[in-house]
Amino acid sequence: MKHIVVSFFVCLSFIGIDVFGQSKIKNTQIAFLSDVHLLDLYGGFSDSDYKGIRNPADGKYTLLRTMKSQLESTRLFNENYFAFIAALEDVVKRNIKIVALPGDFSDDGQPLNIRGLKKILDEYSNKYGIRFIITTGNHDVAKPYLTDSGKTDFLGKDGKNQVIMSKDGMYKSKTDDELPVVIAKDIGTMGYAEVLDELKDFGFYPKATDLYWETPFTAYTPEKYSFQLAMENATIEKRKYAIPPYQNPIPDLSYLIEPAEGVWLLAIDGNVYIPKEEAKNHPENSANYNSPNVGYNQVLTHKKHLIDWAAKVAKEAKKRGKTLIAFSHYPMVDFNDDASPMMRKLFGEEKMQLHRVPVEEVSALFAEAGIQLHFAGHMHINDTGVRKYKNGKALFNIQIPSLAAYIPGYKILTLHNKNKMEISTVTIDSVPGFKTLFPLYEQEYGYLKTIGDPDIWDKGILNAQNYREFTNWHLKELVRVRFLKKDWPAELKGFLLKATAKELFAFANVSPSKQLEFNNEHWTGFDMIFDFYRLYSADELALKDIGKNRIHQYKNIIDSCIAHYKQNIKPTVNETSFYEFCSIFKSFLNGAPSDNFILNLRKNSISN
Repeated sequence: MKHIVVSFFVCLSFIGIDVFGQSKIKNTQIAFLSDVHLLDLYGGFSDSDYKGIRNPADGKYTLLRTMKSQLESTRLFNENYFAFIAALEDVVKRNIKIVALPGDFSDDGQPLNIRGLKKILDEYSNKYGIRFIITTGNHDVAKPYLTDSGKTDFLGKDGKNQVIMSKDGMYKSKTDDELPVVIAKDIGTMGYAEVLDELKDFGFYPKATDLYWETPFTAYTPEKYSFQLAMENATIEKRKYAIPPYQNPIPDLSYLIEPAEGVWLLAIDGNVYIPKEEAKNHPENSANYNSPNVGYNQVLTHKKHLIDWAAKVAKEAKKRGKTLIAFSHYPMVDFNDDASPMMRKLFGEEKMQLHRVPVEEVSALFAEAGIQLHFAGHMHINDTGVRKYKNGKALFNIQIPSLAAYIPGYKILTLHNKNKMEISTVTIDSVPGFKTLFPLYEQEYGYLKTIGDPDIWDKGILNAQNYREFTNWHLKELVRVRFLKKDWPAELKGFLLKATAKELFAFANVSPSKQLEFNNEHWTGFDMIFDFYRLYSADELALKDIGKNRIHQYKNIIDSCIAHYKQNIKPTVNETSFYEFCSIFKSFLNGAPSDNFILNLRKNSISN
C-alpha cells in the first residue's frame, strides 16, 4: 500500500503548565479521521432478504449507491469504504493506539451502517489495541430520535436505480419500468438512544482503562472519580438538556476523556436541533426538529452550556497539568481563509455553504473559555483557521480532510511533551480495491446511455489510476453538474466558461509582455474555476496537482485584475464579479499555512 505523506510540525507552548508531567505524554499519538461517511457495502438487512446486486468482478452481493448520485454529492458514498480500511491500515502500520473520529462516521446514521462501523472498529480494537474516541456529526444523528427514512439512488438490477425505504408507502413510483421498492427498517436513521447503545464502547461510555471521564452534566471531580460512578452517569437519561424555546429535554453526547496519562480529549457534540412549533406538544417526534448541520452558530443560542463546560474543563486542565485537545464535528473558525465576506458579495448568502461559517463570536467565546487547539470536520476540507485576541487568547482550528472527498486524508497529532506537538497530514493516494465496483458502474452507464439521460456522468472517471485521482474526478464532475448550476452568478459563469487563457490575461489587463510570455497556454476559464475549488477543498495540498506554472499565471491575472479594478471608475458587472472572484482566489492562495508550519501558542504565532 502506497501513501503520500505531507507532514507539518506544530510547536505548541501552553502557558502556566507544570513541566514535571511532560514525560507522561511523550510520544503519545492521536489520529483524527473525520467524515468517513461509511456505507457498509457488504452489510445485510435484519428484516429483508435483499442483498444488493451481484458484482461480476468478485461474485459478491453489494449495497452501493449509483455513480450519478455520488457525483452530485459533496462526498463519495461507495469507494470511501475502501479508503477507510486503507487509512486504518496506515494507522496500524504507524502503531498509533488512539484514533478520534470527529463525526459523520456513517452515511446517514442507518442501523445498517452503524452496525458496519461497529464491526470494523471492534476488529481494529481487538486485533491492534486501538482506542477509538468518537463524537457525532449531522449525518450520524440527523434527528434526535429514530426516524423512518430511505434512499432512492441505490444501484439496482440492469443499472437502474433501486429504491430502499424503511417503511412501506414512503415512495411512489414515477415510471412504469422502475424496480420494486425494497422495504428494510435498517435503512431508517437512528436517534441518540440507538447510536449511544450501539457505539458506547468508543468513548461515549467510559472504559475501566480510561484514567478519567465526565460529561457536561456530571457533578464529580477527578478526586472523587471512579469507573463505576462514571458508568452511572453515562446513560442517556443523565445526559439531557432543555433546549429553548419549549425546554424539551434533548440528549447531548459530549464528554471529556483521559485515554492516556496527561492527555485530555474534549469530545464536543455540536449537534443542535432547533424545535419547530409542533415540538411544543409533540417533543419526541423527530419531524418537529430542524437539521443540526449549521453547527456552532446555533450552539450560541440553543446549547450555551457547552461553552461554560469548556471553560470549566480548560481551567481544570491547566490546574492539573493536563494537555487539552478539543475536537468536534463543526469548525470554530472561518474556514474560507477569511474570504467569506467577499464570497457573500459574489455568490450570495445561501451559496457555497456560507451558512456553515461560524460567526466571530464563536471563536471569541471558545478562545476566552480556554480552548486553544481544536480539530474539526464537516466541511470536507484541509484548512487552518486562526484567531488572536488582545487579551492574549488565541484559537487554532485544524480542519481535517475527509476520506470521502478531494484530497482524501487524515491528521496525526504526536505529543512530544507539553510544549511541543507534531502534526502530520496523511493523504490517502493509493487504496487497494478502489476499482472493485467499476464493473457495476459500467452497467449503470450503459443503462443511462440507453435511455438517453441528458445528465449522464463523464465515464472518464473510470480511468482513474489511484484513489486520489478518483477524488479529483469526483470534484471535477461535482463542479460541472452541481456547483456551477447552483452557486455561480449567471453572467460571470457564462463569461468564464467561454473564456480562453489568452482572453483572461487580456481581460485582467495583464501587461503585454506577460501576455506574450503566456501566449501558448491552452487552459480555459473552466480550468481556473476547477482549480479554485481544488484550493477551496485542499488548500496547500492542492498546489502539487495545480502545478507551479499554473499558479504563477493565476497570480499574474489576480494581481493585475485587482490593481486595475481599484482604478476603474465605472466597472461593468463582469469586471466587478471577476474582481471579487480574483480576490477570493487570492485569499485561498494566501491563507494560514495548512501544510508545513509551526504554531507557538505562547507567542500566538504561526509560520511556515
